[in-house]
Order: sequence, then C-alpha cells, then structure tokens
Amino acid sequence: MPAASDRLPVLVAGGGIGGLAAALALVRRGHAVKVLEQAGEIGEIGAGIQLGPNAFAALDALGVGERARRRAVYTDCMVMHDAINEYEVGRIPTGEAFRARFGNPYAVIHRVDVHLSLLEGVRESGRVEFLTSTRVARIDQDAHGVTAIDEHGNRHRGCALIGADGVKSVVRQQFVGDPARVTGHVVYRAVVDRADFPADLQWNAASIWVGPNCHLVHYPLRGGEQYNVVVTFHSRDIEHWGVREGSAAEVRSYFQDICPKARQLIDLPRSWKRWATADREPIGQWTYGRVTLLGDAAHPTTQYMAQGACVAMEDAVTLGEALRAHDDDWSAALDRYQRSRIARTARIVLSSREMGRIYHARGVERLVRNDLWRGRSPERFYDALEWLYGWTVQNCLAAEPARPA
Repeated sequence: MPAASDRLPVLVAGGGIGGLAAALALVRRGHAVKVLEQAGEIGEIGAGIQLGPNAFAALDALGVGERARRRAVYTDCMVMHDAINEYEVGRIPTGEAFRARFGNPYAVIHRVDVHLSLLEGVRESGRVEFLTSTRVARIDQDAHGVTAIDEHGNRHRGCALIGADGVKSVVRQQFVGDPARVTGHVVYRAVVDRADFPADLQWNAASIWVGPNCHLVHYPLRGGEQYNVVVTFHSRDIEHWGVREGSAAEVRSYFQDICPKARQLIDLPRSWKRWATADREPIGQWTYGRVTLLGDAAHPTTQYMAQGACVAMEDAVTLGEALRAHDDDWSAALDRYQRSRIARTARIVLSSREMGRIYHARGVERLVRNDLWRGRSPERFYDALEWLYGWTVQNCLAAEPARPA
C-alpha cells in the first residue's frame, strides 16, 4: 500500500472511460486520486460499443462488472454479410459455448452506460476528486512527484500522473510528440429507436455488412429499445482528424451500390455524428519517470477490432496489478506496466488496420474475403480469438516481454 512519502494524490489527466478506470484501479490500491478533466462536466459522448470477454474481466477486476452487466445487451452471435449480395461471410456464436471458452460473455452497450458504471464506482470510493474545465498544458516532475500546470496557470501536485487524455493527448504530445496517422476513413454514428428500426434487421447480433471501401454495423442497445447504427467509408476528400455534425446526403453518396436490405440503415437516423478517424504508429515507450500513458493516449486505434474501450480498461487493471506486484514502487511499477502492455496493444492497433482492409475489400480481394471463413466451425473461430479475448487479471502481467540482453 502507499508509503507515507506517497500521500500526494495520483493525478489522472482525463475523465473518460480510461481515466475513470485508472482512478478505480488506483483507489483499490489505496491511493487518493485527482482527475483533471478539460470538459465542463464529467460525462461521455458517442453511441454503442462492443464489450468482449476481456472487457468484462477488466470491469470485474475494477469492481463494477455487475453494474455494466445489468446495462448490457447479450448477443446471440457476431455476423458478417457481404453488403453487395447479402452473402453470409462468417458467423461466430456468442452463447453458452462462447462463455464457457472465455469465461465471460460478448455484449453490446451504450458507451454512456460503461462510463456511468465506472463513475458510480469512483464516486462510491470517496477517494477521487474531480476538477472540470481543467486542461493540462504542461507537466514538470522531480524525484518526489509530478506537477501538472493547467491552461489557467494553476499547479496540481501529485505523486505520479496518468495521461488518459484521449486520442489528442497533451501528455503524449509533450513526451512523445509523434504525428497522428489520418486514415481517410470516415465514421458516422447514430442511435435509432426500435420503433423506427427495420423489422427485418432487428437481430440480436453484432452485425456488420462489408462492402467495397465501406461497411455498416448495427446492433441492439438498452434492452433492445434502441439500435446502434454505424457506417464507415473511404472519403473522397482530404480529411482532418476530428468530430463534427454529419450530413445524410454525404452518407447516401457513398452507398449507392449496396443491397437494399443493408441500405435501409443509412436512411434511418435523424442526425449523425461524423468522425474522421486516425491512429498512431505503435511506440515502444510511454512511461517517462512518474508519468505514463493509458488508453487512447498510449495506443489510439481504428475501430475495426472494437477494442478501444476494452483495452483502456485492461490498461487500468494492469497498472493496478503492477503497483501491487511492486508494492507501490512507482518506478518499478510503471516500467512493468509499460512492458506488459506494449506488444499486446500494438498487435491490436496493427490488427485493426488489417481488419479494415478485409472489411473494405473490393474486386478479387473481396471474393477471397468471402471465401476466407467458409465452413469454419465455432471452435476454430474461438481459437483465432484466444489471444484477444483470453486476457484476464490473472495473466495481465504474464505478457511482459523479456528484457533485452
């Protein structure tokens, strides 16, 4: 547990899913935490997200698994169709056999409900202070702690700082300074009420329709009363990383050749949010003294593996376990945390890029994609997913790579 010299709080830059998960992991180790959030209030935006078994393992380790379970929708399968001809490319059952294999379910949930589950746990701890409208501008550190200077010149002292400030992390910019890799892929997201959603698509499944340079996703939320709708396409314009209001006319212009069944999706939302996506090249160092990165600040990724929130919560649990393993020695713990996470998260970033290529295949490559999983049994799918979904709190430090000779 924390020594007397570490009575300062741990500073967490960012109050999103990663930041709250980090706060929970830290208070469970006995630390007080101060969360510095640039927004005017603690909250979350977005639509639906998918939670693999690894996410539930992390939520359980953080003490809020049951809260999230009550808010999730449990799917019967994950299914991929060709958006041109409705061919079923692949189907992965996520029922009892899936749960038996991975020890946890696969589910879909509103992003806000994951954030709320974490926030409730944080507030009940009584050991987390929130400062909103507080954007970290610079970080100084010495042998005994860290000082975060916000944009108003206020100084916040802590024993360490966790940079969980998202894809455009100020903490990463100071210590790494690497450029974003803008993909040119644009994502539109919306939530549609069940009454307005096509009856012939009301499947209890995480469903994806894959087409040339595009794809569409839908699945139920909040007990099936709403449906998440996501469409992605390769933009014909030069894109700049960011979020803004979307245009239904723009969406329609990219989905002229897909089958009528899938095309229903793009005419449903009354309003869209538009994301121009980016990731960054994986890096081999994200800990600097008593400062480390977590979640999208450490390993921003595209959405094709549906793992962004999942691995941010994994990061938080691994950080807590590293502190436990090293008796809250920050230098040793942050080094162990980093070495335990770099290879796994880099694999997810790179796999997500490749999955985007598979989804958006065209021409002969599309035919190869459609033949790729023909006749594959559920067990073979599960074997292929073991590396991803087999993560648990018990093995999170076992992934640590050997030190170079």
